Amino acid sequence: MFKRVTSQIEDPGIRELLEYVLYEPEALEDAIRMYKTENSAEMYAYENEGELIGLVGYKIDSSRVLEIVHLIIHPECRMQGYGRDLVLEALGQTNPEMILAVTDGDGAQFFRNIGFQITGVTDESSGEERFRCVYLVQEEESEE
Repeated sequence: MFKRVTSQIEDPGIRELLEYVLYEPEALEDAIRMYKTENSAEMYAYENEGELIGLVGYKIDSSRVLEIVHLIIHPECRMQGYGRDLVLEALGQTNPEMILAVTDGDGAQFFRNIGFQITGVTDESSGEERFRCVYLVQEEESEE
């Protein structure tokens, strides 16, 4: 089941999943603060039989660009299609014109596999290679 959990961002299970991608305590607190204070930031969870499987956190701006900020699948549940499902659910919730994510090499491979265009970029603050992942959403043509 896909459900909105933005208001429950500090729940232990959600924090635990976020810790898989946010290793530094300060980064975790910054993310929690963002979901609590920014109106454009949303967090959704995928649950199966009462267990948290994964999270997708995103922002959507006025030009209908959906930026995936966090996409986390519990390590025991990876490679089972949950990440793709979370991206599709976010797409369905927001109806964006474009989806954007900036990630590491492993994340870039995931996004490439589900149809995103990938461009390598250098993070200015750390000098690390990152990947800009973009998916242009095409509206379905109406039948006449």
